[in-house]
Amino acid sequence: MGPWSYLGLDLAWSARNPSGLAVLRGGPHGATLVEPPRLITALDDLVAYMLAQVGDGPAILAVDAPLWVPNVTGQRPAETALARAFRAYEAAAHPANRRLLNRDGTGVRGEQLLERLAPYGFLPVTCPEPTASGRLVTEVYPHPAMIALFGLNKTLKYKSRPGRDHNQRVAAWHIYQQHLRLLTNTDPSLNGHLAMLEPDVATLRGQRLKAYEDQIDALFCAYIGLYAHRWGEARCQVFGDRATGWIMTPRI
Repeated sequence: MGPWSYLGLDLAWSARNPSGLAVLRGGPHGATLVEPPRLITALDDLVAYMLAQVGDGPAILAVDAPLWVPNVTGQRPAETALARAFRAYEAAAHPANRRLLNRDGTGVRGEQLLERLAPYGFLPVTCPEPTASGRLVTEVYPHPAMIALFGLNKTLKYKSRPGRDHNQRVAAWHIYQQHLRLLTNTDPSLNGHLAMLEPDVATLRGQRLKAYEDQIDALFCAYIGLYAHRWGEARCQVFGDRATGWIMTPRI
């Protein structure tokens, strides 16, 4: 078996917005960023880029977006359980339901992604394991993963939200960047990504900052997939299930 590809996808919920996609290559003990993460809008273009990067080799795709949403309203049991476990850390996930995710009438993008990848051997799993083989897809959520992997007491407030000023976001970004730098010395290790952490986010605003956010979150999603491949459910936890939808994250 050749080297593994670890794909991280920060999938936009709307078909009008670009998604961040990062590719690492290596094995369960460590992987290297192939090239700077890309921003791609169309699902067909995302799939084409993934297939070109994976070639004939095995792969794990970690997606920050709902992959299976059978409920029309409310939220999935996965969000309920995750919120219960991470409420004290302010790391609850957004509610996922078909009415919310299909507001523009184009369907649930995560489900569409799975449909497009299925002919190429990508199979959905709740959590990749160290013994895994083939091509696997799982749903992840960066905020609880940061709590677990970075040892945080609260989530990092680096995203744009009402009432959150730029200086607060910049301070959170500096912490996020520093923790990502330290992943070069962990098991599994992340390499080849330090140049991505050089930009001073204080100079980025608006769409430039959002683009950087999508790229870095994609990088972190790829690392979550790598981490799951290294440790499996020994150090990762699954909220929900295949029938109702799931979210996989490293354990605290």
